[in-house]
Amino acid sequence: MRFTPQFLDELRARLSVSEVVGKRVKLKKAGREWKGLSPFQQEKTPSFYVNDQKGFYHDFSSGKHGDIISFVMETDGLPFAEAVERLAGMAGLALPAVTPDAARQEQRRRTLHDVMDLAATYFAETLASRLGAKARGYLADRAISPATQLQFRLGYASPDRFALKEHLGKLGVSVDDMVETGLLVAGNDIPVPYDRFRDRVMFPITDLRGRVIAFGGRALEKDVPAKYLNSPETPLFHKGDNLYNHQTARKATHDGAPLIVVEGYVDVIAMVTAGFAGSVAPLGTALTESQLGLLWKMADEPILCFDGDRAGQKAAYRAADLALPFLAPGKSLRFALLPEGQDPDDLARSGGRGAVEEVIGAARPLADMIWSRELEGGNFATPERRAALEARIKELTNGIRDEVVRRYYRDEFAERLQRTFAPDGGRGGFNGRGNFRQGQGGGGRPFQPRGGAANRFGGQGFRGGGRGAFAPTPLPSGPYQAASPQLAASPIMKGQRSAISRREALILQCLINHPWLLHDHLEEVAALELAHPEAHKLRAGIIAAFANDHHHSPDPEEQAEKMRSDLAKGGFSQVLQRVENGITTAAVWGAREGAARDDVLATWHQLVALHRQWHSLLRELKDAELALGEDPSEANLAWLRDVKARIGEVDGTEALIEGFGELSGRFQKSM
Repeated sequence: MRFTPQFLDELRARLSVSEVVGKRVKLKKAGREWKGLSPFQQEKTPSFYVNDQKGFYHDFSSGKHGDIISFVMETDGLPFAEAVERLAGMAGLALPAVTPDAARQEQRRRTLHDVMDLAATYFAETLASRLGAKARGYLADRAISPATQLQFRLGYASPDRFALKEHLGKLGVSVDDMVETGLLVAGNDIPVPYDRFRDRVMFPITDLRGRVIAFGGRALEKDVPAKYLNSPETPLFHKGDNLYNHQTARKATHDGAPLIVVEGYVDVIAMVTAGFAGSVAPLGTALTESQLGLLWKMADEPILCFDGDRAGQKAAYRAADLALPFLAPGKSLRFALLPEGQDPDDLARSGGRGAVEEVIGAARPLADMIWSRELEGGNFATPERRAALEARIKELTNGIRDEVVRRYYRDEFAERLQRTFAPDGGRGGFNGRGNFRQGQGGGGRPFQPRGGAANRFGGQGFRGGGRGAFAPTPLPSGPYQAASPQLAASPIMKGQRSAISRREALILQCLINHPWLLHDHLEEVAALELAHPEAHKLRAGIIAAFANDHHHSPDPEEQAEKMRSDLAKGGFSQVLQRVENGITTAAVWGAREGAARDDVLATWHQLVALHRQWHSLLRELKDAELALGEDPSEANLAWLRDVKARIGEVDGTEALIEGFGELSGRFQKSM
């Protein structure tokens, strides 16, 4: 045990609670105590108290209670050891060493940290000098301002083979220390060690305490062997155990920022500049198991943001495979795939914060990535191929170590398999154990032949040659491309780029005007597949408002008024207006205020059923278009026509909901 009870008692004796808390909370004396506004949640009346005599704080608004160590851990998001180290620094108290050997190693690391800091300072000074003009031009082209260069301590390594070595030597740094930190290249076949980084823009890599532990260097010439060069493994730096911008991102995510993982240094800087302080990057390698653990310490569902090309897709798939065995209740990943040909730096510079938010808002769950990869480019026209797909998915889910998560993934993929191969909800499909279940009776449609599978990243469409031949637009490979105008206009493909769809707006209006629906339909509401990010957010706000209203009024109109008031207080006023704008007819009386209970229920069931059917058909439409592009057979053409006919039937059926409302005293003829 590094920190003995005696050491911790000494630390608490040297620092009063009010002194530590007062650096973050404005405190006022209140008798023998101090009081202030809660640092843990927003409030207008002070309910946060500090008692120096008893050595604790207590927050009545959140119920949190503790001493100076727990306060630093809570407010700065630090683990216990780092919180103690920070407080010891404030108190001027030397940290204990467990053994003499540990003390020597700690002193050695401090020496090496000093060397790295001197190197970072030298690189920064070189960037600002006449020698750094070319590097400053590169950074200007990437829209990295001088202020941002200072924020990230960016620098430039001279082309001179011995420039850094000579500079550090004049400061008394030994060649051995320079070699041990990876700043020099040395070996038995190298008579004179020389600078590792030359003619490169330098990105210092820091640890969680802000100390420089390594560098990444970006070459300015095109003909060098490595565009990016990282420090080697050293006593300070283990590439797979660190993240770029880790310290800043940890603090930002603790304060509520999303955790976003991008691929490179410049991507991180662009994201932070655009307002996403919780951005990090692995260090020149694919994401490692250790880095995944670091991410999950900061956020339950980090968002991995990959370039919009084939390499970005492959990186996403590798990350999904890495994470799958380690999934735990509440711990997963989400994936945001950028438009074709763009990386986060391009997107942030061209579109700013709004463009990034649009992509992040459309991030897909890990299960989606696995499903897309398994179906991409596949042909499942025979029972044997479908059996092989089932076997692959079963093998993947068996690799999940947590029993509960494994069971839910099996159920999830069983449902997807059933939807894919029995799209009208027939009884054929796969059961929860991952085994195919043959439909019985006359309830299900026969399996439709597919020349290709549901490739969610696009594929190549088919173009017929003669007049009257079916000729859908060829599919580019970008993640946001659609095969036909009908599919391109759908909420699934438009997602956040569209206004809230009429059907989603009606569903949300039903819940706002009739909150009592949530009593019996809460799980159904939570599981609905909503295409628009704002619809997602509003649904969450509706559920939260319903859950927080512990004294539900028996009067439906009072319930609706309270719901609207809570949503307005929660900042949803503009979204509510967009919901109203999304409803293009006033004839759906069951969704409006004052409708009779039976009308509301009839409208709700119809809306939800049509919504689910529409999403299922859009997915099948994409399957059919891709299949026809892969295999322009009569069977696949017939399948496509059949799907379009069923979509037309849904469109016709949807109009019937406008006829509901007779019990409310309103009569409208069916459209």
